[in-house]
Amino acid sequence: MRISVILTTYNQPEALEKVLWGYAHQTRSDFQLLVADDGSGPETAEVIARVRAATSLRPVHVWHEDRGFRKCEILNRAILAADGDYLLFSDGDCIPRRDMVQVHAELAEPGRFLSGGCLRLPAELSERLSLEDIRSGRFAELGWLRARGWRPGHRALRLVPWTGAAALFDRLTPTRTQFGGHNASTWRSAVEAANGFECEMGYGGLDRALGYRLRNLGLRGKQVRHRAICVHLHHERPYRNAETIRRNREILARILREGETRARIGLAELDRTAAEAV
Repeated sequence: MRISVILTTYNQPEALEKVLWGYAHQTRSDFQLLVADDGSGPETAEVIARVRAATSLRPVHVWHEDRGFRKCEILNRAILAADGDYLLFSDGDCIPRRDMVQVHAELAEPGRFLSGGCLRLPAELSERLSLEDIRSGRFAELGWLRARGWRPGHRALRLVPWTGAAALFDRLTPTRTQFGGHNASTWRSAVEAANGFECEMGYGGLDRALGYRLRNLGLRGKQVRHRAICVHLHHERPYRNAETIRRNREILARILREGETRARIGLAELDRTAAEAV
């Protein structure tokens, strides 16, 4: 099984650099990494080049010009550029625990998608997190985080080793399995059958739309939120828009109501010449 990891980003070069170093220190290293870049400035390309020169990672930078929020389109372009038969989706502000790729690979099953978990750091700790904290892996250790003033409460259960107790927690959690763009994976063939991400959608619920269509195609979700973990760096969301979110909710309701299995504007509708991969 060949894994392609697809990260989305937009003008967050400092966060992206931390995330890329997280992937440079995974326990499983035989994966492709693609950065789906929704029109960032040159600083993002510089970060990717710097990490490429300093590590064994060879990120593929898939970029298109900035013409507003087009996250679904750049995700679809990254899917087309990927060479894996299994796709792991995350964000450029979510640092993977050292075993995240390995966990997704070992827990993958035919006819399933995996729903991983994340821990959201407060703003101050997000800014203080250093590259050495990431390279050492301590950024995802409960004792180290507590020593720096963070109290995750019951979410601390997500930081136990992924075997044993974490598997039990995943079986017992009442949280519904959703396809979340910060940490989810499935087979490329299933994503292609769903025609990828819905380009009609702006911010808010676009990942769930793909998940709903995967369910309509017969895939079942698998809860791995205590076993596959990333740490989400704090950031503001100035692009939130009430009208866009209302429209997205209408699309989600339509997918469920009509049993839709394919995006109306997705992979098949792309202009294949409108992006760059470097």
